[in-house]
Amino acid sequence: RVRRVGLLMLLCVCALAGALAAVVVAGPTAASVVTTSGTTGTGTTPTDPQPPPPPPQPRTIAAGVTVGGVAVGGKTRAQALAAVRASFGKPVVLRFGRHTFRRRPGRLGATAPIVRSVDRALAARPGARVALAVNVDARAIGRYVATLAARFDRPAVDARYELRGSRPVVVADRRGRTLRQTRAVRAIVTALRANRRPAIRLESKTLAPRVTRAQLGSVIVIRRGSNLLSLYGRGRLVRTFGVATGSSRYPTPLGRFTIVTMQRHPWWHPPNSDWARGAAPIPPGPGNPLGTRWMGLSIGGVGIHGTPDAASIGYSVSHGCIRMRIPEAEWLFNRVRVGTPVFVVPG
Repeated sequence: RVRRVGLLMLLCVCALAGALAAVVVAGPTAASVVTTSGTTGTGTTPTDPQPPPPPPQPRTIAAGVTVGGVAVGGKTRAQALAAVRASFGKPVVLRFGRHTFRRRPGRLGATAPIVRSVDRALAARPGARVALAVNVDARAIGRYVATLAARFDRPAVDARYELRGSRPVVVADRRGRTLRQTRAVRAIVTALRANRRPAIRLESKTLAPRVTRAQLGSVIVIRRGSNLLSLYGRGRLVRTFGVATGSSRYPTPLGRFTIVTMQRHPWWHPPNSDWARGAAPIPPGPGNPLGTRWMGLSIGGVGIHGTPDAASIGYSVSHGCIRMRIPEAEWLFNRVRVGTPVFVVPG
């Protein structure tokens, strides 16, 4: 019995030893055992993962290409668009004397196909010059130039006489100027279409007065209340005469007039007035109420003339005309002309 128990125990030990041996032999073949860093039990090396491909580079414009004069060679589409927009958006600069004006192309009605032109540049060969077809509104430019003309234009001023008190003084002539609007519009249109921004100097034309101080002739001042007529030359008194002026019923009109007609040995024609109703014309001669000279004023029916009735001089007795002694009227006639100013004042 003891021997049977010992044999049983020996069999158990042998069985346990065999199981351990089987585990040792089968272990390396069941799984890969890492023996060193980066290697497996079979001695092989795994493949490294591939890096992602680099992103594609943006397309650039060929070297030397320009768009509307703007260099865009080597630039991307976005860079070229920004450069051309910045160039076209520069204001047009206008100068007149000491004044400077800046106006954006858009406010002048100008537009440009920038995107289309840059896209053409992307497909262009090196050194190509791509045009920028600027659309220009000449009427909008003309309206803007007209506002400048309204600011700077000034008319010429003729020399003339003005009264200070009852004495005439000379107001000097002055040159005028007018902006050359057509030239200005053309210069602006040219600059916009060429996409260039040179400073544009506005030009003006000088306007000469029709009457200068040197061309001023005589001037007559009639003082109705005093019944005096004075002739002045360039503001200086030449001679004074006694005259007859209009009565209270037919007063000589006050104001500034000019001589519009001059006649030697005139006919007298009855005016359209109640006092002359039914009268007949009177030919030249000793009985003519106009004497030998007539200087008609720029108010119907009123003039300066001689009179055969010398006794009326110094009084307000006429029907509105200014009467003079016949020799004095002839003297005055030779020193005035059509256009001579005549002031009638109350003094």
